[in-house]
Amino acid sequence: MKLSHFRTIGVLALPLALLACGKRDEDRNLDSLDNELVEAGSGAANASDPAMTSALHDQIMVDPALAQQSNADSVRPPAQPYSGGVPPVGIAQSGGATTGAATSETIKAAPAPATKDCPNCQAARDSLTLGALASRQNDKRTSACAGAMRYSARWAEKLPADVPLYPGARVAEAAGADTDACHLRAVTFSTSAKLQTVLDWYYTRVTNGGFSAEHQSDGTEHTLGGTRDRDGGAYVLFLTGRRDGGTDVDLVANNVG
Repeated sequence: MKLSHFRTIGVLALPLALLACGKRDEDRNLDSLDNELVEAGSGAANASDPAMTSALHDQIMVDPALAQQSNADSVRPPAQPYSGGVPPVGIAQSGGATTGAATSETIKAAPAPATKDCPNCQAARDSLTLGALASRQNDKRTSACAGAMRYSARWAEKLPADVPLYPGARVAEAAGADTDACHLRAVTFSTSAKLQTVLDWYYTRVTNGGFSAEHQSDGTEHTLGGTRDRDGGAYVLFLTGRRDGGTDVDLVANNVG
């Protein structure tokens, strides 16, 4: 009876022992992959994946001339903090005062607005660009030349001597056109000088240059415009007071020598 019992236990234990010693197919596959990677790293031939072996053992090619171009478009921290400084609001005030005092012109006061209506003021409010502003001018030559305008800061340097940029002005935008029939200039700028000071200064310059001068205002915006018979020149200025006491100006001049 006891012998039969031991035989039964032996029959059951033998398969269990064999099962415990044997590996599953999944374990064998993982072991094979590990061995292949180890062989590839140690220099042994890897017949199952020659491309991997070649990639691991090929020499890395480096071109010193192109090393500085690597990651050219990557985001890097700046060498130093960016400056967010802006010039002081009053920086142009002293410059304007100095220039005005240095001239031989006696500043004349601009006349009061001719009427309470200001059609030019409305035209300025309806214009989103300098080109649109030029196209809305009463002077036919100016409005006809508006389509040829091109935008560039260099046009601010080409304003005529009789209708120049205000001393110390800060230019925001400029446009112009030079053709056989057009010598158009348009500039948007700001200054720390008061509106009446800017108005009087331009009134003095244009009248001394032989232009007529008509002052219009709707209470908020002012315009000063006129023409000159000898060369068909025309100009118009749009002036708006700023909250800080300065003035924003749009200037348009055409065929002015």
